[in-house]
Amino acid sequence: MTIELYSWATPNGHKVHILLEELGLEYTVHPINIGAGDQFAPDFLKISPNNKMPAIVDTDGPDGAPISVFESGAILIYLAEKYGKFLPSDPRARSVTLQWLMWQMGGLGPMLGQAHHFRGYAPETIDYAVARYSNEANRLYGVLDRRLGESRYLGGEDYSIADMAAWPWTRFPDRQGVTREDYPNFLRWFEEIAARPAVQRGVQVLADLRKEGFDPKAKEILFGATQYQRR
Repeated sequence: MTIELYSWATPNGHKVHILLEELGLEYTVHPINIGAGDQFAPDFLKISPNNKMPAIVDTDGPDGAPISVFESGAILIYLAEKYGKFLPSDPRARSVTLQWLMWQMGGLGPMLGQAHHFRGYAPETIDYAVARYSNEANRLYGVLDRRLGESRYLGGEDYSIADMAAWPWTRFPDRQGVTREDYPNFLRWFEEIAARPAVQRGVQVLADLRKEGFDPKAKEILFGATQYQRR
């Protein structure tokens, strides 16, 4: 029994890497080099129809047969429920944890990703876009900081998949137009999670294969016409 992991060294990939390490599961890594277009391979699309990584195949699914799961948040919920860790069973605590997980999926990740893009990858500087997404990044860090002034972790007093989902997106706030020292509660949380051995192992998964930045071919694959072809 093993988990087949299809991923790359990105914040969304690291969410799942961290949970797999926290659970102590055996898993086999299949690199999906998004700069080379691996995400568009027909075999991968069978697992992840939205051509995004990460995705997993659990060889021991709910009925004993293999099951594939795509979307990082869905993977976190699936694994947390299967192994009974990092997602509370108490209905109120579970609801709070899932709310903050959805906040990351629908807000923190996409908006910080846009800040990254327009501040670092766009072919031209668009002042409006840079300001819009940098301001939104700071607003979201403010939401995060207020929450972490109320409780130790996002879901409450226990570390959960909500923290694993949000933390990788906050590793490089300077790239998002954010000064980390402006958010002391966030900084306390970030450093506490960064010290966890499983987190340290998780962010090293596939890190040796990823190069900093993208060459022109990779940019075209990620941001150009290739991304938008019908498949």
